[in-house]
Formats: sequence, structure tokens, C-alpha cells
Amino acid sequence: MPHHAILFDLDQTLLNRHDSLIQFCDWQATQQFGFDPVTTQRYINRFVALDANGAVWKDQVYAQLKPEFGITDSVQDLVASYLNDFQNFCIPFPKVPETIQQLHAQGYRLGLISNGRTPFQQQNFHSLGLNGYFSSIVVSAAVGLRKPDPAIFLLACQQLELAPEQCIFIGDNERADIQGAQSVGMNAIRFDPPQSVLSATASCASARFNDFSNLIPIIQALPISRIKYRITQD
Repeated sequence: MPHHAILFDLDQTLLNRHDSLIQFCDWQATQQFGFDPVTTQRYINRFVALDANGAVWKDQVYAQLKPEFGITDSVQDLVASYLNDFQNFCIPFPKVPETIQQLHAQGYRLGLISNGRTPFQQQNFHSLGLNGYFSSIVVSAAVGLRKPDPAIFLLACQQLELAPEQCIFIGDNERADIQGAQSVGMNAIRFDPPQSVLSATASCASARFNDFSNLIPIIQALPISRIKYRITQD
């Protein structure tokens, strides 16, 4: 086993954030706001568009949705609902739980590096029921670092007590995940979610996949990285 640890991104890698968000929005529209089916679908579509795959924080999203849909709840209460209730709708991509269990059984150490808020991301990850298999969980807001900063990858390696070249990182974002991991000497594998509009774009990843059923053979065939990260000082 040339590699000793597999590290993952969370959103749109382990967590199917796209479908989870749709389920949350459907619940919020029907249960909190009492919208009819047509208005509910319009609300879902608008929320997803304004959310921009998580790039826009929800205070801005709700500030636009309130007047458009006649919502009387305050932005603060709506954001609180998102932070507290989203975890109840989190679902993994198909075959993620089975793949994680198999990797753990094969002796790989597992880690998570996620850009996001705390404890929001930890709650969402916990909802997937996978945290018991992971030896390292790093969330950007908790450590003051964000991918693609090399320091956040090195922190995870330190927690795993492994060198970067002994690790593989798996994520969907070319810059934050793939280039960030490679900058410290990790091999990187890119996941192209079914909903991704970037699946046809070029990548510098060592390998790519779009179905977790295919991940383990890819990992086993990947040669260990020969690039070693060296800290340089001015």
C-alpha cells in the first residue's frame, strides 16, 4: 500500500450538497412558509441560483428572497434555521459510505479538509455518519486557514503523522482541492459530481472519477508522489 492516508473535501465530494440543499429548501418552503407546489419549486430554483454553489452566504440570499416571496421572518431567523436545520437533510453521494468503510477496513487513515464555517460543517459531516472512520477533521474556520493554502494540508498531515507524499487528496474544486494538495506534494484525484458544470474542463489531477464505485481501484493504481514539500524561508 504505497499511500497511507486518503483525505477528502466535504461539499460536493462526500456530501451531495446540491441535492441536500434542494431538500432543505423544499422543507423550508412547505413547512415554514406554507408555499404551494408551484411557489415551492420557484423558491427552490431561486435559492439555488442565489446560493451560487455555496459561494454566497445566506444572509445575502435571504435578504433577496424575503421581498420576492413575501417572507415575514427576519433574515437573522432564516439564517439560524439554515444553520440549525440544514444538517437534517444532508445526504452523501451514492456509494460514499461503502467506499469509506472499505478504505478504513483496508488500513487507510482517513481525513477531511473543508472550507467552511464551524460548527456548521462539522454538523453536516456528522450527519453523514462517517466521522467515526476519520482520524483528522479540519474545518477552515476552526483553524484560521483555507484551501488552497498549503498550511491547511500540512496541518492535516501533521494530525495524521504522515508526510504529504504518503497522502492522496480527493475533491471537486480544481484550485482549492487539486492544486492546493499538489502544492505540498500530495497526489490529488478530482471528483466530478453529476451536477457539475465543470466536469468537461481540464484538470492537473493525477486521476478523475464521477462514481465512487470506481475510486478504490484508482487509489490502488496511483503511484506514490515523488514531489516532496520543502518549507522555504526568506
